[in-house]
Amino acid sequence: MNTEHFNTLSLEELWTLHQQVAASLTQKLLLQKARLEERLVKIGLPDKATRFDRKRRSYPPVRPKYRNPKNPAETWSGRGRLPRWLRPQLRGGRKLDDFLIDQASIKRRQTN
Repeated sequence: MNTEHFNTLSLEELWTLHQQVAASLTQKLLLQKARLEERLVKIGLPDKATRFDRKRRSYPPVRPKYRNPKNPAETWSGRGRLPRWLRPQLRGGRKLDDFLIDQASIKRRQTN
């Protein structure tokens, strides 16, 4: 497919082309889906094609492992993305172990 002519189109023309392509794709996908569902009915499996009611496995709650020393209400379990309060402190040279909840309680006991 030669796409060099796209560089000559204006923004409005490109957007119109985008909308036309999206509409055409939607229509073709719906038509293809209808054909597949029809085939499933013919072979006797219509219910299995539209069954998306599977429930996700329940996971146990995860306890927080890290706490923000400046705001103890902010905690992090260590899963997922780094929280906003932790990123700048790690960039500043501190280590993740400095924010462990158990570590913080041990330090407080030692100073008291």
